[in-house]
Amino acid sequence: MRKEIPAPIIAVLAEHLPHLETHAALDNLFLHADAPGDPPEGSKPVKTQAWLRRINKEAAYPLSVLGKLIECYMEIPEQDEKDAVLWGESIPNPKRQFKVRLVSILERCNLQYLSGGYISDGSSAPSKSLQEVIHGRNIPAIEAEFNRALSSVTSEPREAVSAACNILESLFKVYITDEGLEMPQKQDLQNVWKAVRGNLGFEPGSIEDDDLKKILSGILSVVDGIGAFRTHASSAHGQGRKIYNIKPRHARLAIHSAHTITLFVLETWDERRR
Repeated sequence: MRKEIPAPIIAVLAEHLPHLETHAALDNLFLHADAPGDPPEGSKPVKTQAWLRRINKEAAYPLSVLGKLIECYMEIPEQDEKDAVLWGESIPNPKRQFKVRLVSILERCNLQYLSGGYISDGSSAPSKSLQEVIHGRNIPAIEAEFNRALSSVTSEPREAVSAACNILESLFKVYITDEGLEMPQKQDLQNVWKAVRGNLGFEPGSIEDDDLKKILSGILSVVDGIGAFRTHASSAHGQGRKIYNIKPRHARLAIHSAHTITLFVLETWDERRR
């Protein structure tokens, strides 16, 4: 579903960007973000507001353009967020103030910035399904999926565990389909992982280096553990007599583990293709 940049966010950008950038820098920023058309005429505030409104009218995915526009402000290095000191007086850092304002207005509009220049509205992947993202090796979008899972760790750790497992399952099913492998009858995480790891040569018995063999053995256990964790403790299944008391740190462990395995599989897959 196409969603436009909310008016309050346009107002905040039109207020702050002219103070942070020159005319030329504003033009480069909007062009880098794939904003449609040539730079509008007028002062910097007028130009910023006009271009943002044009994005809402003409861009296929206005929130995707917004994510690229604010990426450099949302991900400024920590040392660049510090306030300056002049004659013993602390001078507020305008970039840090802008970032705080952006976080606040995004939250007010029920939006969230995700690392890599993505804006999440809490629904599906930014512009594609997860299967399409993996198929196209869109690493930033995969990162956004993991960030989305992490965003629910504190409030819904069970949901976060389920999301981590779903990302792995999607990756493995796409691999099986793209590589022409036989899809297992039972398409749970353990079975699709078994097909993928055999094809990629991840079985410990096929590795000569003892240290690497230990790491791969650990990876096999981790994937099985994530699948079992979802089955027994996540929101994907009903609870039995034993209730798992999932803490946010448990969910983070599952998500970070799934993230590491996902990137390792993708890198190995691409290396084999090359």
